[in-house]
Amino acid sequence: MTWFVVLIAVLAAVIVLGGLFLIATANRLDRLHVRLDAGWAALDAALARRAVVARAVAAAALDGVGAAAIRQAADVAEAAPRAERETAENELTKVLGAVARAQLPPRLTDELSDAEHRVMIARRVHNDAVRDTLTLRRRRKVRYFKLAGTAPQPEYFEIVDPVP
Repeated sequence: MTWFVVLIAVLAAVIVLGGLFLIATANRLDRLHVRLDAGWAALDAALARRAVVARAVAAAALDGVGAAAIRQAADVAEAAPRAERETAENELTKVLGAVARAQLPPRLTDELSDAEHRVMIARRVHNDAVRDTLTLRRRRKVRYFKLAGTAPQPEYFEIVDPVP
């Protein structure tokens, strides 16, 4: 009878410790998803700011055709759904790369460079969060016990970095 009680106690301890381990993993995964959402919000804000600066560059551009192309690319990039956002943002980067920055006012050039730099940093932060979340989601215990719940699979955001 004593060995049976000891066996039940050990089994109960293993189950409790395993449950605590799973709860800790689920909490870490939840924090990573929160970090992922915050990273996307920062990236979205940086992209929106770049679109606003692009419109200011279009207003200051000398030729009407270039200004219209910049304005249209900024509008498309800002209005694009998330699935099509990378393509639209790459197009805006390409159009802004063709702008002769020497002809722009110095403050506007600095503002555009700052906006592009903030986009690069926000993209890296977001992609780091995606990498960390995917690493944890690929573990067996997370998959077997479905600890990710109904959270969507995170995706990297890859756009071309502007040439300095």
